Amino acid sequence: MSRSIDELLLYLDSLNVKFRVDGDRLYCNAPQGVLSPDLSTQLRERKQEILKHLTSSVNLQPIVPVPRNTNLPLSFAQQRLWFLNQLEPNSTTYNLPFAVRLTGTLNMPALEQSLNEIVQRHETLRTTFALVNGQPIQVITPTLTLKLSVVDLQEYPITKQEAEVLRLAVQESQLLFNLAQGPLLRTTLLHLSEKQYVLLFTMHHIVSDGWSIGLLIKEVTALYEAFCKGQPSPLSELPIQYADFAAWQQNWLQGEVLNTLLTYWKKQLGDNLPVLQLSKNYRSSEVKTSQEERQSLILSKTLSQAIKKLGDSVGTTLFMTLLGAFKVLLSWYTGDKDIVVGTDIANRNRIEVENLIGFFVNQLVLRTDLFGNPAFSDFLQRVRKVCLEAYAHQDLPFEKLVSALNPKRDLNQTPLFQVKFILQNAPIHSLEVSNLTLASLDLENPVGRVDLLLELTDTEQGIVGLLKYSKDLFDTSSMARLLNAFETILSQIVVEPAINLNQLEKIVIISDKEYHLSEERKRKEKYQQKLSIIKRKVIGISTEVEK
Repeated sequence: MSRSIDELLLYLDSLNVKFRVDGDRLYCNAPQGVLSPDLSTQLRERKQEILKHLTSSVNLQPIVPVPRNTNLPLSFAQQRLWFLNQLEPNSTTYNLPFAVRLTGTLNMPALEQSLNEIVQRHETLRTTFALVNGQPIQVITPTLTLKLSVVDLQEYPITKQEAEVLRLAVQESQLLFNLAQGPLLRTTLLHLSEKQYVLLFTMHHIVSDGWSIGLLIKEVTALYEAFCKGQPSPLSELPIQYADFAAWQQNWLQGEVLNTLLTYWKKQLGDNLPVLQLSKNYRSSEVKTSQEERQSLILSKTLSQAIKKLGDSVGTTLFMTLLGAFKVLLSWYTGDKDIVVGTDIANRNRIEVENLIGFFVNQLVLRTDLFGNPAFSDFLQRVRKVCLEAYAHQDLPFEKLVSALNPKRDLNQTPLFQVKFILQNAPIHSLEVSNLTLASLDLENPVGRVDLLLELTDTEQGIVGLLKYSKDLFDTSSMARLLNAFETILSQIVVEPAINLNQLEKIVIISDKEYHLSEERKRKEKYQQKLSIIKRKVIGISTEVEK
């Protein structure tokens, strides 16, 4: 499929492919496995086009350091979180917890030195927030020393250790941050045995995001390796800090740049965004809690490969293909034909910010209609068009969009969308450093930010995911049926991409009825088994009494 240079670069951006220009040299950085032979060929053949486009872009205004003796503004994303924190100071919704399992011989002084080097390297981890003349500003502490808290769990029986680890992890994740006092990073080391540890991290979202977590682990690993050997930090000096980006964003995002972005989004989303009728479990006058539950999804490697092959055949990324199937699912579930879904985008399309810890992630609102009973392959082209245009206008912060559209506020709903879809990069694999193995540990965060979130990850074994949902709105059985219907849609579209949406919906309805009946039979069989056990116990007791 032939693409214009704009479409090609937007497509590559959606795959997290980043470019750096140095004179007449073009450097490309892409996640492993993303660049297919066809894409690699296009990059070689169109190198001069790409260079010309990138060097002539109006967006190349550099981000430069700003003086630290002035009031440092917040980024637009930080402003929103700061305001929400003022409204709900006792909320832990924007805590970002994660954990790393450490196996081997741990050099604790080197670990603590590595953590403090990270804090010194990234100003945002030494940042607090103050109110001056009615406006929040960033306050950067020149130095900050973290003391690694250690909890000894070696006396716990092995059978109880994991449960205690999870309990402590959840407990730690729910502790409040004070944005005015800081620090906004906490670390705790759980000592399980001579060679088993779990390192808990919690950061506030106002100074971090998902990309930052991966970056932090990567840099801690590099520093630990060096410090164990008595070597200096191997990390190159950062050209700018997050505060410089925030100041640049405030100056750049105004005038014609802002108006162009706002014009697109107002036209795309309109005045009255549809609200998906997801659940009838609560009245709009009631206040939902933020408690969430989750269910897992595992797609076979065969189906996962077929989904990718389908995308290749019609020119859509894996994200676009899965999003299209998800929107069909939501249409079937709600009966709506105008579907709005939110998603996260790293928003690190500037080379200067790629290696910064900070709150860069932005939210995009993707609106696609299913009117006209199109073939699924044609519907995918609608999804593709919406995604590419959204990527081209991703620089408008979500909070600016909310302010411009000014939707009716409801305590029970997030603004602009209630459902979110995310395709994650492959999870961090285990790392080997200086007699120590690091592996990420999955933690359940019981606090949800949207009503429904489907979070998928492409792994070597196949596509896996989690469906996270509000406990107040959905029950376990209906969410299990939703996941079954999603797999039905995916299995059908890879076999018949040109199937029209009405026919696809009929197949989902039949599959859902069969699934529901099967689950009912299983429940009845389980009930009968329990009843039989109770009867046997009663007969046994009666026999003993008669004796």
